[in-house]
Amino acid sequence: MTVLNIHLYLFWENLLFFLSVTSFFIVVGWTWQHAKPYRIPEPLPRFLQLWFSTVQILGVLLPLVVMVLWGVFWNYTSVLTVLTWYFVVLGLQILSESISVRLFHSVVWVMIPYLYVPYRIWQMYEGLTLLGSASPLWWVRNLLILEILLWTGNYVLNVSQLPRLLRWKFNYNSDISLN
Repeated sequence: MTVLNIHLYLFWENLLFFLSVTSFFIVVGWTWQHAKPYRIPEPLPRFLQLWFSTVQILGVLLPLVVMVLWGVFWNYTSVLTVLTWYFVVLGLQILSESISVRLFHSVVWVMIPYLYVPYRIWQMYEGLTLLGSASPLWWVRNLLILEILLWTGNYVLNVSQLPRLLRWKFNYNSDISLN
């Protein structure tokens, strides 16, 4: 596959993903337009603040450094290609979340990571296949594996926080026993 074909393929793949999820969010947002305005539950638990910092360092800062070093300075265009699309989609997710929760105060905000994060994991897996086994890129391949693990952990954390985000009520004085 030529470099141009890879760029076109990734452009269409990412565009199709973005248009699909945006359409989904528009339909869901319209469906829930009369729901009570959504606000992010505060204060955030301490472990979530720590996790957000970890994701920013390992999920944004580290890939940015790798993209600049390997992609720009050392001229590995495949690294630049993979990580550029990673940041484009990450930026679109942040934009979608900001518009959803801050502008429209919509509960759609809760759903956004459930579609974007698995796609980001797919992007990193796909990046591993695009980089191939070139020996100078073993650090970059290790970064992509780290990103897969990071975003998988982030997805698990997102799922575990769903009851809190949706403010589900719990009855801690239940009469049900497990015996």
